[in-house]
Amino acid sequence: MKNKEMTGKERRNISAGLEVDIVLKKDQRTGELTRGIVKDILTKSAFHPHGIKVRLEDGQVGRVQEIIED
Repeated sequence: MKNKEMTGKERRNISAGLEVDIVLKKDQRTGELTRGIVKDILTKSAFHPHGIKVRLEDGQVGRVQEIIED
């Protein structure tokens, strides 16, 4: 079971430099994940049911599905 505290639905869990798995807009149907490092947090609200929207360092934008822990 996933650690509920570290889901990508709460803005306070996400910060620049964090490694995350996101789902890109084009991959929402398949649920395919893309891994990268957070550059910017785009969602302004504290919580989003589908995941906080972020921009990765490579410029891709998507919603955080999982935070990668060491």
